[in-house]
Amino acid sequence: MKILVTGAAGFIGANLSERLLERGDEVIGLDCLSDYYDVGLKKARLARLQPYDNFRFVKLDLADGDGVARLFAEVRPQRVVNLAAQAGVRYSMKNPLAYVESNIVGFAHVLEGCRHNEVEHLTYASTSSVYGANTLQPFSVHHNVDHPLSFYAASKKANELMAHSYSHLYGLPTTGLRFFTVYGPWGRPDMALFLFTRNILAGKPIDVFNYGKHRRDFTYVDDIVEGVRRVLDRPAPRNDEWNGDSPDAASSRAPYRLYNIGNQTAVELDHYISVLEDCLGKKAERNLLPLQPGDVPDTLADVEDLVRDLDYRPNTPVEVGIQNFVDWYKEYYGVN
Repeated sequence: MKILVTGAAGFIGANLSERLLERGDEVIGLDCLSDYYDVGLKKARLARLQPYDNFRFVKLDLADGDGVARLFAEVRPQRVVNLAAQAGVRYSMKNPLAYVESNIVGFAHVLEGCRHNEVEHLTYASTSSVYGANTLQPFSVHHNVDHPLSFYAASKKANELMAHSYSHLYGLPTTGLRFFTVYGPWGRPDMALFLFTRNILAGKPIDVFNYGKHRRDFTYVDDIVEGVRRVLDRPAPRNDEWNGDSPDAASSRAPYRLYNIGNQTAVELDHYISVLEDCLGKKAERNLLPLQPGDVPDTLADVEDLVRDLDYRPNTPVEVGIQNFVDWYKEYYGVN
């Protein structure tokens, strides 16, 4: 297939693009190469994709509506995976307008491109952060998620609502994927595992929020990519049994679906750090801090819909995933 992947220089986008290229798809990778974090790392990810004859890179900001429209008209992709976004819960407290431009305006331009160019299926990244103030666990896509705790989460909930309106009005199949704390090789430098590794190796203290007691459903990047690939290949169907008197939040009479992609295992942050210490062979100096504004105390994914519809359940344990990250980090940064 001809597939447009936005955010192709990003952590998940580069890994997904490589998987699609390996199976023979034609991939048009879009990224604006923002300086939110190390652009050199983004370029290094892209360098892994450039040798493929079926890959083309386009530097473009999704906020550029005219540019996005021209690209869609030229490329005419069969399917689109939207992974481009301004990420980060804490940064959204400092600069919320960046999330409007990238996550809302940019996503609207993607929806318009799909609408006007007969795209067969739009798959897009949402986040576990949309569960916000919810406390009933495991988090289910069938739960109400109207109480986000950060503007980042609010922008992603907006994406889900925007996608549904296009599915309803224009018959565009859309599937949203709520990712749960993705980690692994080639990860983002602003994420905890990257920050912890860098500081532990440098002999610097690490900031441990909520005193290390909050739990996360850490999901290995390869598991995320496999889930995205399976969803991409299955355009969202209509749910003919959907009832407006008792509406299901995860489906619709329109061709619209939502899925969680998580490991379905809640790991306490304190244990996560202990595993990292074992992999590094070095203990961390921990700076214990309270839970930060915007953070969700605990996350745990219900992935039974993913299992039922796509016969897939992520299952990489943190002991394996963290070791793979440490091996990559040492090689990439030349650490003995």
